[in-house]
Amino acid sequence: MSTRESTLTIEATDVSRQKKLSLSDLEEEMTVGELVENLLDAMRMPAADTAGRPLAYHARLEREGRHLHASETVGEALESGDLLTLLPNIEAGSR
Repeated sequence: MSTRESTLTIEATDVSRQKKLSLSDLEEEMTVGELVENLLDAMRMPAADTAGRPLAYHARLEREGRHLHASETVGEALESGDLLTLLPNIEAGSR
């Protein structure tokens, strides 16, 4: 049986570092995709770019310097005190 805590505390920011949010008591079973969706709502991130095209976001785990997969669980990927940066997906050459 694991003695690890069942909840985590993290911080999240947008790429400009102007919007910041601290979250505590995260459920480890939640997927990173679900966490990102919750963060987008809580941080009031734009759903579309300036041309009206829908934006999709992903999370970068600063501790490891990598992008998290939406299917990873919070308990597998994150540790208390982690910082996530929400980044919009950029498609080069899209119109």
